[in-house]
Amino acid sequence: MRIALAQFNPVVGDIAGNAKKIVDLANAAMAQGADILLTPELALTGYSPEDLLLRDSFYREVAKGLDVIEQLDGITVIVGHPARIGNERFNAATVLRDGHRLGQYHKMQLPNNEVFDECRYFTPGAAPLVFEQNGVKVGVLICEDIWHLEPAAETADAGAELILALNASPFHRDKIETRQQMARFRVEETGLPMAYVQLVGGQDELVFDGASFALNKAGEVAAQAAAYDEELLLVDYADGDFQPGKLAALPDMLESVYRALVVGVRDYIGKNGFPGALLGLSGGIDSALTLAVAVDALGADKVHAVMMPSRYTADISVTDSRDMIARLGVKYDEIEIWPMYESFMAALAPSFQGLEMDTTEENLQARIRGTLLMALSNKSGKLVLTTGNKSEMTTGYCTLYGDMAGGFAVLKDVAKTLVFELCRWRNTVSDVIPERIITRPPSAELRPDQKDQDSLPPYEILDAIMARYVEDNQSAADIIAAGYAEADVNRVVRLLKINEYKRRQAPVGPRVTPRGFGKDWRYPITNKFS
Repeated sequence: MRIALAQFNPVVGDIAGNAKKIVDLANAAMAQGADILLTPELALTGYSPEDLLLRDSFYREVAKGLDVIEQLDGITVIVGHPARIGNERFNAATVLRDGHRLGQYHKMQLPNNEVFDECRYFTPGAAPLVFEQNGVKVGVLICEDIWHLEPAAETADAGAELILALNASPFHRDKIETRQQMARFRVEETGLPMAYVQLVGGQDELVFDGASFALNKAGEVAAQAAAYDEELLLVDYADGDFQPGKLAALPDMLESVYRALVVGVRDYIGKNGFPGALLGLSGGIDSALTLAVAVDALGADKVHAVMMPSRYTADISVTDSRDMIARLGVKYDEIEIWPMYESFMAALAPSFQGLEMDTTEENLQARIRGTLLMALSNKSGKLVLTTGNKSEMTTGYCTLYGDMAGGFAVLKDVAKTLVFELCRWRNTVSDVIPERIITRPPSAELRPDQKDQDSLPPYEILDAIMARYVEDNQSAADIIAAGYAEADVNRVVRLLKINEYKRRQAPVGPRVTPRGFGKDWRYPITNKFS
């Protein structure tokens, strides 16, 4: 028996388009001798449709999509989709063969943590599904089911000889290895081989990384699809086990994070119909990495970079920006902001009379730049990519309606220390980021001789505290007990808390850690808990 794992990139809500893709994949699979086509979780609608799942009309379109796929002859298709039965909704997988529906499985374990809200939408399933193909009893599971013992055990008890798992598991660092280990636990417990098909592509802040695989009875990888690309992976089952097949190499951590950022930008802009991207280039490392990602995602012809110097902008910032532009070949403009800044200051002079200069004047420069970028975006239709990183989002070292103005925050979940690592990694592929941009001390260049570390702890300390508090959910006391200076910990935690209102107004951006500032971070803005 040959099984085709359809690792593909659906578009949320494009049910007719997704159904056509599934039909095309089924025909391609049949041409290569496949008996079964296994699609990812909610493949027909894309993951996740969120509150579209509450609309009656959505299920009418899902029914039409299933009818299209049901017309296929010569192959069994297991298609992931939402199902409504009476007043209940289910995360389902329907088994279709030659115009017949052999059965429908309902996901038993519904995740309701991190970025998941499945209990908001679905009722958990209560029974396994096992169907017969070529004399083999095949069990079906969906994503979270394999992270728990019971669904796989119940499927084995129902007589399954192998397990096929449909998945839409969002990426974060080291997630590919974690998934394989979780599947391996289920294989070891049940003694059944398992094929795991994973979604690929970007959906708002989520990235799906592909890397579908099959494990044999020994828990070894018998077949492995590539990460981040659409692929039809063929897996052969004979003599009670999966046979050795294609083994694609998987990326290391830095390559994986970088490619996740690229996919996130590509699909957010492409699926939403923007003609390209626009960003402010400062000569600093964050905007340099954002530019490199944008070009890799979209191509140089769809990217427009704008340098907006002031009297505080170092000459080397302009020089390095021009150098990077020459290397990448994107459209580039320079707009001097100081005359505009002086006009604003003249208008504000009566109101500011007798007051000392402070961050107000710095923020005004950032807001002028944000206004210019948004004007260019309105005129061209291109989406503004913001360049702030997770360390800045944590501490509020960013300006509302200034450098936060835009439609997609590429580095929103990338700590500053990781920004440096990603830049160095990208230059091992091709030398696109000037070395001085990487080695210079970071600066916002909004006042004379400004350095980030004038206002923040050293990034290696800040990022370590942030990871423990935000991603690992440790308390301030836990972090201090681990050896971090009390003053640094309290400072970072205080800045995190008082800047919640800023993060709530920030654009979405790709999630690459176990906890980003998106769906998996839901703290109240008005909050007196200490």
